[in-house]
Amino acid sequence: MSGDVEQIGTPRGPARVTWHRAAAPRGLLLLGHGAGGGIGAPDLVAATGAATVAGFDVGLVEQPYRVAGRRAPAPAGHLDQAWEAVVAAVRGDLPLLQGGRSSGARVACRTAAATGAVAVLCLAFPLHPPGRPERTRLPELDGAGVPVLVVQGRSDRFGIPDEGSGRSVVLIDGDHGLKKDPTGLAGAVRGWLAGLEL
Repeated sequence: MSGDVEQIGTPRGPARVTWHRAAAPRGLLLLGHGAGGGIGAPDLVAATGAATVAGFDVGLVEQPYRVAGRRAPAPAGHLDQAWEAVVAAVRGDLPLLQGGRSSGARVACRTAAATGAVAVLCLAFPLHPPGRPERTRLPELDGAGVPVLVVQGRSDRFGIPDEGSGRSVVLIDGDHGLKKDPTGLAGAVRGWLAGLEL
């Protein structure tokens, strides 16, 4: 996958957005990467392909710490601040959807209200650290306040959230990496996007 790349200044340093354009876009989907990974993750690639076919421009957002060459993630507040700055810089007239994989999904949920997103796509949402279900991150997921799709591997060690008010959960074969079933992931994303009223 290739696309136009745009660098965007944020209070936490420059972020980068790689664009994949739909022929006749009906919405904009911004997706963030996981804590230690990049925008080339297989689930992000599959979701991007599905969304562009479904009529969404997709921007793959690289957080400033990744642009600077670091693998260790920044604190949550820094990630959220950088994300909000990127959204403010690229947002146009199209309805905004946001999401990401793992840590990027957490950022998307935490910032949905502030950015005015109409829906959130979570790939491999890390419900809790492995083996530590008492340290749940469910309040972040519940706090999105808009329709949410969670696509989760059946054997994800970070837990599997239940469906809830405004939240759909689709389980596919695989673990936290969501590498095993890109076709199932793409189908889940396409079906969800098609059913959204924008």
